[in-house]
Amino acid sequence: MTNTILVTGGTGYIGGEIIDQALAAGKTVHTTVRNQAKSEPCLRERWPDAGERLKVFQADLENDEGWADACTGCDGVAHVASPFPISVPKSADEIVEPARAGAMRALTFAQAAGIKRFVLTSSAAAIAYGHPPGQTVFDEKDWTDLDNPSVPPYHRSKTVAERDARTWVAAHAPEMSFCSVNPVAVLGPVPNDDLSTSIALVQRLVTGEIPAIPDLGFGIVDVRDVAKAHLLALDAPEEKVRNERFAVSDKFLWMKDIAAIIRERTPAYAGKVPSRKLPSIFVKLLAPLVADLQQIKGELGRTRDVSGKHAAEVLGLEYISAKDSVEATTRSLVEHGIVKF
Repeated sequence: MTNTILVTGGTGYIGGEIIDQALAAGKTVHTTVRNQAKSEPCLRERWPDAGERLKVFQADLENDEGWADACTGCDGVAHVASPFPISVPKSADEIVEPARAGAMRALTFAQAAGIKRFVLTSSAAAIAYGHPPGQTVFDEKDWTDLDNPSVPPYHRSKTVAERDARTWVAAHAPEMSFCSVNPVAVLGPVPNDDLSTSIALVQRLVTGEIPAIPDLGFGIVDVRDVAKAHLLALDAPEEKVRNERFAVSDKFLWMKDIAAIIRERTPAYAGKVPSRKLPSIFVKLLAPLVADLQQIKGELGRTRDVSGKHAAEVLGLEYISAKDSVEATTRSLVEHGIVKF
């Protein structure tokens, strides 16, 4: 059992939920943020009773400063922090190198502090991309094919960071029990208006900013289950988690399914949710002119169903249903005033 853990990226959606569950379980949490003066008051406001059980450190993925202090006294690490650009970078190196360097930095300082349990937040982006169109079902045995030039920069960054982390541990820290958690698109209740890409998609459906539904789909997992998977991996017997990959996913849904769930579960908030389909030909024609469409045109009609069965069997993870996650996301957006009615 880990008693004091480092959660990198404590202001993020997944990192915040891990901190929430860890504190509730009685653990002491160290967390890193890029700007302590700005972020610590927000974290203290979210967990006003944490006191000395929550310690905040300023540390950046591309700088050594702060990492040694953050790791001191910890017996486990959940390395969640990773760059996620709003728009597609001009060069993949803009995001690949910071992600790789950040993982290496967290591992190096964790080993120096004598930490033996390390859980890397990777992604289904490191599993299900660059494969032939005929492959629609994936699991943790699959790796994104970086030889395929169509793999987007973010997906490259997650794949490179995870591969290099595994190589580094094997070569330099064989005593460390390392594993990864690889979530699909993450939904669920939100704590504030700093929205992830997946949550923003639901928001735009509810507000009507997406006027018609493109032929897109993705796996869904609840943020509460992603956090739980990290904590289970931190506390499970070593033989269960060493060198493992845990894809976490409840169900693959098309956007039309998500829209239908919003109408079914939260009809009071569904007045602007689109019902008509956006023809794929329109997306392809407009893609050269609209940045958002450039990022999705290659996903039209594509099924990437990543199985979460292994995490359920090994870690004992019981998934919140994708329908419940969509409903929780919608209600949370309204409750926080992010979507107004």
